[in-house]
Formats: sequence, C-alpha cells, structure tokens
Amino acid sequence: MSFTIHGIGVSGGIAIGHAHIVSHARLEAARYVVPSHQVGDESLRLAEAIRTVHDELEEVRAAIPPGAPEEFGAFVNLHQMILADSTLSVVPRKIIEDELCNAEWALKVQLDALLARFDEIEDAYLRERKSDVIQVVERVMKALAGQPGYLPPPPSGENADNRILVARDLSPADVVQFKRHQFASFLTDLGGVTSHTAVVARSLNIPSIVALHSARQLIRENELVIVDGTQGVVIVDPDSPALAEYRLRQNEFDLERRKLRRLRDTRARTLDGVAIELHANIELPADVPEAKDNGATGIGLFRSEFLFLNRSDLPDEDEQFEAYRRVAIDMDGLPVTIRTYDLGADKNDDGLERRTPNPALGLRAIRLCLTEPRRFLTQLRALLRASCYGKVNILVPMLASAFELDQTLAAIALAKAGLDEEGIAYDRGIKVGGMIEVPAAALALGMFTRKLDFLSIGTNDLIQYTLAVDRTDDAVSHLYDPLHPAVLNLIAGIIRTAGKSRVPVALCGEMAGDVMLTRLLLAFGLRHFSMHSAHLLDVKQQVLRSNLAQLKPLGAKMLRATDPARLRGLLEELNS
Repeated sequence: MSFTIHGIGVSGGIAIGHAHIVSHARLEAARYVVPSHQVGDESLRLAEAIRTVHDELEEVRAAIPPGAPEEFGAFVNLHQMILADSTLSVVPRKIIEDELCNAEWALKVQLDALLARFDEIEDAYLRERKSDVIQVVERVMKALAGQPGYLPPPPSGENADNRILVARDLSPADVVQFKRHQFASFLTDLGGVTSHTAVVARSLNIPSIVALHSARQLIRENELVIVDGTQGVVIVDPDSPALAEYRLRQNEFDLERRKLRRLRDTRARTLDGVAIELHANIELPADVPEAKDNGATGIGLFRSEFLFLNRSDLPDEDEQFEAYRRVAIDMDGLPVTIRTYDLGADKNDDGLERRTPNPALGLRAIRLCLTEPRRFLTQLRALLRASCYGKVNILVPMLASAFELDQTLAAIALAKAGLDEEGIAYDRGIKVGGMIEVPAAALALGMFTRKLDFLSIGTNDLIQYTLAVDRTDDAVSHLYDPLHPAVLNLIAGIIRTAGKSRVPVALCGEMAGDVMLTRLLLAFGLRHFSMHSAHLLDVKQQVLRSNLAQLKPLGAKMLRATDPARLRGLLEELNS
C-alpha cells in the first residue's frame, strides 16, 4: 500500500529508485558487574575495539576515490580525532575501573554525558556535531560486539544505478564508502540542514531528505520509492499515476536545471537595468569551485569557525593563513568576505567548562573573541596576511555595542602594528564590516555605519532574537517567521539606514537563498545577496525577471501590513 513520509529536504530534485536499508548498531547497552580481577581485561577489550575502529577508518581513507570532494578526507580526520580524544579513549576506561562495569555500559554512560553538553549549545552547526560523536561510538559498539564495519555489496542488476539509501543516520566515513556505489538519493531518520549527510548530499548534488524519523522502520528492502528533495516528501510504493507524474516532474526538473546553467555567466541585472551582486556562503576552501561553477561573483560569507571545530588543538596562524590565502587566490580577484570565528557559548578548546543558563545570550561570537585576545589576534594576523593575495574583507559577527566595535577595531590595529613591525605585507585598505544580527544593533545602526566599511544582515539570528524563538527547537520552530511584521520592518530599516549613510549592506542569512523572498528584498532596496551556492542560479533567474519600479509599491504595502494572511497574499502578488 502506498504512503507518504515527510522530512527536511536538504538537496533538491527528484529521485526514483529502489530502497537499500542500512542498519547500524543501536546505542543501547545493558549494565553488568565485572569482577575486580577482570577489570583489566575489560578495559583492554575497550582499547582493542577502539584500535579496530581506528584501522577501519584508515581503510576508509585509503578507499576515498580520486576527485572526491575534499571534505570526505576532512570528515574521516574528524572521526579519528574524536576516537583518539581522551573523552572516549580514556574516560570510559576509568568508569570501568570505578564502577566495575562492562565496556559497553561505560561507553554509553560517557556518551550520554557528552550529548547532554551538545544539547546545551545554541549554535545549530556546532550542536549537530554531536552526530559525529554518536557515529564514532556506534562503530566502537559494533567492534565490541564483534561486528565489522558495514559496506554494502557492489551494485548489480537492473536496480544498480537508481538505489535509494535509507539509514538511521550516515557518518562521513559511510558516505565515502557509499559514493562509489552511485546511490540516487540519501534518506535518513536523523539529521538537519547542517548535518554532514546534508553537506555531502549537496556536494554530490543528489536529492536527499533528513529528519524522516521512522523511514528505516517503514520502508522495506528493494521497495520502490520516490524522493522529492525539494518538497521534503518520500512516497513509498507509489501507484502508477503517482509514478508517471513524478517521472514527468523529474524530467522537467532536470531540464530546468540544464536551462539554469545557461545563466551561469549572465550578469545579474533587473529588467530596469539595476545590477545585483550574488555571492556564495562557504565553510571550506574546497567549496570555492562549486561557488564559481554556479556563477558567484564573490564569497559573501566564509564561516572561518569550521577551522576551529572538533579538534584537540587550535589552528595556528600559518594554518589559518593558508586556508584564507587559498580561497583568495582561487577567487581570482573577486571579493572574499571572511567572518571571524563565530563559536558558541559552550565551545571551549582549553579544557575548561563554561556554562550559561541561556547559551543563545551567552559568551559567543565577538564576545568570545574579545575574551580570548591571543586567539583573536592570531586569526586577525592570518586574515591580514591573506589580504595580499586577493580582495579580502573582514566581517565581525554579533556586534551589539559601540564598546565591542571599538575593542574590535583596536584589535585589528594591534594586529596591523605587529605585522608592520615584522615587515610582513598586508592590504592596508582592507575593509572591515559588521554583522547585524542583534535587534539592538539594528535599532542603533548609526554607531556602526560611522565606523564600519560595510554591513551584512544575518537573518537567521536576527529573526531568532527578535521573535524570542529558537528555530532549532521543534516545540516552537513553527513560530520562526521571516514574514513577521517586526522582522520585515527591521530588515527594511537596516537597508534604508545603511543606504542613507552610503554604507554597502548585504544579506547572508537563509532569506537570501529563498527565491520566494528575492523580490521582496529587492523592493526593500537590497542589492547584495549571499547564499549557499546551490541557490545562486535560482535567485539570479528571479532577479533577471524583476522590475524594481513595479516591486517597490508592493514592498511598501507589505511593511504596512500586520495580518499574516494579508502579508502572504501580497507576497504572492509580488511573485506573480
């Protein structure tokens, strides 16, 4: 019988194929007492399981095919670092000794403690890194149970090229192994838009859906499945009419993507001749080719914190410099805006534990940078050094006060002075901008426009703080509304005030890549968008079809409207 499952689409398009179910070890363990004279053997059993997983990951690294996205190797490195970290390699062994318990139970107790800390992290990207810890522990659990790492059989038969991979979750190491099997789509019960599964699915450009919750239990092996990655819909065992309809949609989607490719080198201009800048958001230097391939005219947001994540040490100045320099060189003179690290309140690299009742309002972003002056200075020096190799801009996240701005500018001046003293070159005209993602900054914009060279609106946090809604909390996520009148007026006000001050302003949050909001933002006066590379051509097409003279009156009406139904009706009219 046909049925439908809904999840979060993380990579658009339509795939039709037969399901291949992947089973993983469940993270459940019974506790039993280990006699004191056998504790040493139990601790050794855990150490051997960890060594087995290390060898498995080495085999995965060796199996990475030539030309695979560079993040595959980075993901394997990340899992090896997690495996080697004392929180998994040492602490569970101490639990075995203290509690006289079995290795599985000790590992599960430590995992629960680690996951509790991850759940307190406000930043969505950092919070989802807990899935990496779970995936590593799953491998160790399987090794303790004597189960080898999972590798699907080579594809064969008529279904070889159109299989839909269905799993509870996928680790980067799994995906490295699965890539050569040419799956048409990934479906997972867990995950989010910033999970590794989502990142890899987008890099492979295959339709994929996460957060399906029960797909692995409901879908049977080899069952026919339709995946609509754009709508986040899975149809299991479709009837003939549905199958015919989606095959038609699949052909139409593929045709539209091929047509969009023709816009790659077309300048983004409205029908009435206004030029629009469309930049890409990236997390890794390896993301640059995709950005250029989709026609990005610059990097509007390089999230530098990726270099700091999930490692026992800190990237030194030279390592950071090489990463920033590579992006600057690869963009060949096009602008590259690098955001100083935006780490969350609970992220700590020195082994000390920081806790705050509300991480969203705690020590994060520029607040953390200013409390760690040496680390901040190291990054600023690396950024300045890289500025000799391209058009590099510095972007500061989460500014909220004049004091923070003055302290930041003083730190940049100190970094410049140090380089001058050492005779190290940098772009003396490097531009410094600030992210406007706190309502206080939006409402007191003058203190930033007087001292900064440009602004960038971070709508993800701006909406969250304005509406007091955690967009990652399922209980209240339905209240997260980009079309709320307060949000629209804040964004329009930022753009208007920056324009009067002749300070360039960009928008780099999720709203920038939402094609339904492109014309609304144009009507507000936005001329600079930055988004995930996958959305660039869709937004460019919308820009090319827009006439600003016709959009502005409707945009003004939306700013005066307060009724949700009225707002959505006006938006439909704007996009008609």
